[in-house]
Amino acid sequence: MAFKRSSNYDTSALPVTLFAHVVAIAVITLLLVWLLHFREGVAFKSEVEAKIFNMHPLLMVIGFVLLSGEAIMAYKTLPAIRKWPKMIHSLLHFVALGTGIVGIYAVFKFQRDEGIPHMYSFHSWLGMSTICLFALQWMFSFFAFVYPRAEASTRKSVAPWHAVLGIIIFFMAIISTETGLVEKFFILRLQRNQEAVVINFTALLVFMYAASVVISVLFF
Repeated sequence: MAFKRSSNYDTSALPVTLFAHVVAIAVITLLLVWLLHFREGVAFKSEVEAKIFNMHPLLMVIGFVLLSGEAIMAYKTLPAIRKWPKMIHSLLHFVALGTGIVGIYAVFKFQRDEGIPHMYSFHSWLGMSTICLFALQWMFSFFAFVYPRAEASTRKSVAPWHAVLGIIIFFMAIISTETGLVEKFFILRLQRNQEAVVINFTALLVFMYAASVVISVLFF
């Protein structure tokens, strides 16, 4: 997502981006507490199938959502020295895409092993739509803005649409995360206990992170 930015280091958005980084650390902490302390842990191969499923929220939140947000903010928080912000922006999105794909593979593997139908909920439909659009957006952007790059006039006309679609996809990822946490909350039939509090706070912080990312790139 290429946002308009000056050639100098823009410090106006710095407090918001720093807040977003702090929230991201809090999200990671709560997510790990939930999966490692209240659940069975995480693993790609295990006799405990729940560990395989737990790779899904871990990779989708940390890899797909948080890295995507960091990639978006890179255009605001990094000095515009040569092409580094663009390269970091593209690389972080590529890593986010990769972790998202692995995260989806983990949940499909878990459902197959447990005999659970695939794509049975709104969360799964929205999540799959999000990662498909994310992949298309990244591939189109790579060829348009990175290599071999389109003509300058074409890039100029495409950039606003690229930015808007990027924000839409980012919010789709956030909504997918929130619906996934709510779905898990009800599947586990949690009551008012410590695990429920951790999941609820995680969902709240994910929303705060998304709001901080959007504010940092649109209003400064």
